[in-house]
Amino acid sequence: MAPTPTTESEVPATAPAVGRRIEHDALGPVEVPPGVYWGAATARALENFPLSGVPISTHRSLVVALAQVKLAAARVNRRLGVLDAEAAGPIEAACEEIISGALHEQFVVDVVQGGAGTSTNMNANEVIANRALELAGHARGSYDVIHPIDHVNRSQSTNDVYPTAVKLALRAQMAALTTVLADLADAFHRKGDEFADVLKVGRTQLQDAVPMTLGREFHAFGASIGNDRARLLEAMPLLEGVTLGGTAIGTGINADPRYRPLVVEELRAITGLPLRTAEDLVEATSDTGPFLSASGALKRSALKLSKIASDLRLLSSGPQAGFNEISLPARQPGSSIMPGKVNPVIPEAMNQVAYIVAGADTTVSMAAESGQLQLNAFEPVIAHSLLTALRLMTAAVVTLRERCVEGITVNAELGQRVAGSATLATALTPAIGYDAASRLAKHAVLTRRPIAELAVEQGMLSPDAVGRLLSLRALTEPDLEAVAHLAE
Repeated sequence: MAPTPTTESEVPATAPAVGRRIEHDALGPVEVPPGVYWGAATARALENFPLSGVPISTHRSLVVALAQVKLAAARVNRRLGVLDAEAAGPIEAACEEIISGALHEQFVVDVVQGGAGTSTNMNANEVIANRALELAGHARGSYDVIHPIDHVNRSQSTNDVYPTAVKLALRAQMAALTTVLADLADAFHRKGDEFADVLKVGRTQLQDAVPMTLGREFHAFGASIGNDRARLLEAMPLLEGVTLGGTAIGTGINADPRYRPLVVEELRAITGLPLRTAEDLVEATSDTGPFLSASGALKRSALKLSKIASDLRLLSSGPQAGFNEISLPARQPGSSIMPGKVNPVIPEAMNQVAYIVAGADTTVSMAAESGQLQLNAFEPVIAHSLLTALRLMTAAVVTLRERCVEGITVNAELGQRVAGSATLATALTPAIGYDAASRLAKHAVLTRRPIAELAVEQGMLSPDAVGRLLSLRALTEPDLEAVAHLAE
């Protein structure tokens, strides 16, 4: 059983943090503040990368994934005899605490960093080592007992740990996004059923086109979201091929030959994911293809959702001088100067999230292209861009469903508009011909009289034929054989 997570304010009495401690690395002594679990490498990263102000703890899924990787490594190293039980046990316990949610605030290095993720990996190594020391009854910084690199990072390199953790984090957040996308698609389909018999004018290029039902329009929104969800699901297995065990460049240097298959098997057991070792570890260590695929699928989904959000804004525009076909739920007053104005704020927020996702995809593309030789040094910005985009998308999708789509209502007068629309001439074309229908449509626009009335008045069709041709079923599910019969 995993030990109860301990927060910084609940440090065990066996290891009080009094005053600053001095740690050493290859560059010399480093002063570390009191009360922290990180050490020299993290301290240097904080000095070197005061960039975004966003710590890696912002990405909870990444912190958990790092601890999962370290837990798998410790268990396998213990099994192989590479790590003794006195070190492995506390390390495993510390990892389990972090997976459970403890000590995340100790992951403090900036998300934007040089070094291909080394600062992030070392932040994890130091936090785990110092918590493990506490659990073993030693003071933080007693690295002669449990060392961040010699023990916590044993059989590993940043270059296989970091990308593996990023893939796990992305895989988890993509799974969450696909779940809420399914919920949103279902919400649109339910509205499609609700509006199944509501006739309206369909539009192309913002001009009146042909009649359709509002239900078909909403079902199309749901189908579009379902298609994009499928593309995300297709990209997810690409994130399941990991390089763990390849160490620095994929050759597996400094790792027991038995370690590689065992650590992936252990990580599979810890995460419950169908993980596998990448086919060519040297290629996979430098490859960012899975990130590009994930980013592309995410951008597609975001931009398609933005289009739907824009359609909802347009269909609800007005309410007196716009389309006013549907009403979105009123969520807040829309103006500090115009009384009674209510804006489509939820779809507007969805639009803006989509723009951020599109920008993130550009960042990912540039970073992926810029990696050289056996490693891509820019994976930190790839990870931050994608994890941020996924978190925003997931929140925006939930908000769009709960605070907009589920509360949409239809304008009761919508169906009446179709009766006076010249677009009905299209439905008469198979029976009276294109030229006659075109003259009829022009006459209807000029005189503002209904197509049905004009067609009968001009002797083109009988009232019964017009009624059947312009029925809801005929307009939305046309039967050409029946139309041809009427033309006879």
